[in-house]
Amino acid sequence: MNLSLTAPTARLQRAPRFWTLPPLSLYIHIPWCVRKCPYCDFNSHESTGEIPDDRYIEALIADLDQALPLIWGRRVYTIFFGGGTPSLLSAKAIESVLSAVRARVPLAVDAEITLEANPGTFESEKFAAYRAAGVNRLSIGIQSFNARHLTALGRIHDDAQAYRAIEIAREHFDNFNLDLMYALPGQTLAEAQSDIDTAIALHPPHLSVYHLTLEPNTYFHRYPPAVPDDDTAAEMQDAIAVKLRDSAYDHYETSAYAQRRLRSRHNLNYWTFGDYLGIGAGAHSKLSLPDRVLRQVRYRQPREYMARSLGGSAVQSDQPVAANEITFEFMMNALRLNDGFRTTLFEERTGMPLVMALPGLDEAERRGLIARDHEHIAPTELGRRFLNDLLQIFLPDPPVAST
Repeated sequence: MNLSLTAPTARLQRAPRFWTLPPLSLYIHIPWCVRKCPYCDFNSHESTGEIPDDRYIEALIADLDQALPLIWGRRVYTIFFGGGTPSLLSAKAIESVLSAVRARVPLAVDAEITLEANPGTFESEKFAAYRAAGVNRLSIGIQSFNARHLTALGRIHDDAQAYRAIEIAREHFDNFNLDLMYALPGQTLAEAQSDIDTAIALHPPHLSVYHLTLEPNTYFHRYPPAVPDDDTAAEMQDAIAVKLRDSAYDHYETSAYAQRRLRSRHNLNYWTFGDYLGIGAGAHSKLSLPDRVLRQVRYRQPREYMARSLGGSAVQSDQPVAANEITFEFMMNALRLNDGFRTTLFEERTGMPLVMALPGLDEAERRGLIARDHEHIAPTELGRRFLNDLLQIFLPDPPVAST
């Protein structure tokens, strides 16, 4: 249906103006890993010696201090230690960072604090110490329970270590996520189903299930392995969704499934276009200020990041998001949610009226990719299946070259 509003042209520009700022999350990047996986395009670096824990933590705290004027007085609702492999750091190091955060910003009493961990780094005492330090959620990079596929993916753990990691997680944490992938090199439909069956039998509170993609600037992109064709991958995706639905998992986002309403609060803040401060090597921030949305990127290389941060300037790039890009960025996140979003959320999180998005919404509805009324907008089943096509509708036009 068409909203009974007068839409401006798609070219209309308007600077955002916020009356209430979005919720704020904190992302903390730990850039080191034992070995770089061939599919990984994150800012991760193989550790060739002892990790400089103390200096890096000092740099993180200096980075946070430099960012305080942008978030002064704002409450932080979630924290996420990502990487790399944050579980390479000691519990003492994680506790030092969390203590520094608590001393500088108001942290919600029930804040969700997540630590990414890989099975090859699990030790029971260490993870008990993480829990004591304040971490209350884990995200475990299992990827597969099949030993052959783990080898193909370049993982440092085997299937036995995967099971052991989950056992340790359950011992110390009520809330944890398992990352799994499908459409792996040489994987059959039956093998993909077996991985999901195994995961379901272990009853994790949350599952993230991703299609393997051959990202630019990765080993797999340069030397592509033989992976299942698109039709087989689609069969895998459908079979996974059915199995998880039948096992009472709530499929709330493109790749995310939760039991007992234990959705990832940190990721939900991204998907509902909340704010986040990213500190650490290569970390990104998105912060709403009274009259603009600001993007920041930290220096990427760990050594340079530490030197720059300790020298008083951790930020490499700092610029406002153009008004004509905000609609796309909002839709790129919010339309990943299977239930969609309230129409009022657009103005709350972008600082702009919904009429800015009406040309794209009209086109998406005409093509059967969304369903909407005055209160709610959500992707249809067709829109969820062809999400990239849906999002492309909202891409801003390239700037016109001056003559």
